[in-house]
This record gives sequence, structure tokens and C-alpha cells, in this order.
Amino acid sequence: MPKHIGIIMDGNGRWAKERGLPRTDGHVAGAKVFRKISDYCHDIGIEVVTFYAFSTENWRRPPTEVAALMKLFKEYLVEADEIKYDRQKGGYILRFIGDTGAVPKELQKLVAKTQLDALDENTTIINIALNYGGRQEILHSVKQIAEKVEKGELKASKITEEDIEAGLYTAGQPDPDLIIRPSGELRLSNFLTYQSAYSELYFSNVLWPDFTTDDLDEAILDYAKRNRRFGGV
Repeated sequence: MPKHIGIIMDGNGRWAKERGLPRTDGHVAGAKVFRKISDYCHDIGIEVVTFYAFSTENWRRPPTEVAALMKLFKEYLVEADEIKYDRQKGGYILRFIGDTGAVPKELQKLVAKTQLDALDENTTIINIALNYGGRQEILHSVKQIAEKVEKGELKASKITEEDIEAGLYTAGQPDPDLIIRPSGELRLSNFLTYQSAYSELYFSNVLWPDFTTDDLDEAILDYAKRNRRFGGV
């Protein structure tokens, strides 16, 4: 079984278009699938799941769609707080990775509160990549290292991979063993760029709102058949 699964939630807009619905309806449907898959990953013992929810490039989408997505994130966080979704119901904790300082202030406060509420140890970590970009994450880590070098706390010649990893949003978590992308697209789109160096990739033609636990099982079974050599023989 993979310890860490990354999921690129793709295809919401196309799912809605196929049904003659607004793109925002596709995002609402996709949010419901997110909850189901989160619960299922906890049930089968996955340690970490990282969902690509909103990228640094998604700000280029129509303002109405961006506003609807932010509203959807807010509603989910309010629900999570009201029913303690992260602890009592789902058996997992929520983490947010990305530059959350760029999202609306009200959403920032909810994110911060959720992070504080989730300090208890739990069985499954759910990372929600919000205003996230893999290159931006690496830049974030490099800037932290540069500051240490400027202060004389670290010599440039002594910088290690561990120093870079310590500045990533996923510091302390295992790298993703398996990354799943539904919707038929065959790329990572700036998702977990550093961490995915040896990840197994699985692509599916199923649009995210139609993605089921059976589809996840199929991806995991495919992963189990692979021989991970990490550059060895």
C-alpha cells in the first residue's frame, strides 16, 4: 500500500459542461467526491493524501469561477469546524499547503483555525493544496535557505537536500508514492514538483466528479504491481 497518495482533482469544468451546467456546479460535485475519497483513504489506512485544489495559475480563471471556488472552500471549512470533521467523523486532520496568504482574509482565518484545531495526532493527514505551485514551493524553500546563508547560520557549500526538504510545505511527511490524475490529462501541472521525483504516476479518463472508491482501488492495485527501483536494479 502507498503511504502517501497525491490526487490532482481535474475535470470538474468539463463534467459540468457535458451536462449543460455552470462550471461552478462541477466544483460542487467535485467537493463531494473529495469528502468520499478522504474518508475512504482513512478507512484503508493511507497515511497522507494530498489533494490539488487550487493552483497558483488558477487565478487566471474567470473571476466568477474563482469567487465560487473560494466560497466553496469557506463552506467546507465551516462544516469541518462545526462537526469536527477532521477528528471525530473522518479520523483525519486537515493541513493546507501553498501560499494561503494570498487567499481572501476570511478564508485565511478559517485555514489558520483549522490548522490549530488539528494539532492532535491522528491517523491520516489530508493536505489541501490551496494557491499551490510546485515551483513556488521550491522558491519558498530556497529563500529560507538564502536567509540562513545571509545570517551566517549556514554555509552555501554545506546546503543539503535535507535543507531544501525542510523548507517544503510537506516537511516531515513522506514523499508521494503514487500520484493520480483523472480526466485524461497526462501531466503533473506543477504539482509536488520536488516530491514527485520517484512517484508512480497513474492517469485515468474518468472526470473527477465521477471518480469513485473503485477507481481509487484500481489505481492502488496498478501501483502494487509496479517494481519501484529508485534508480537501482
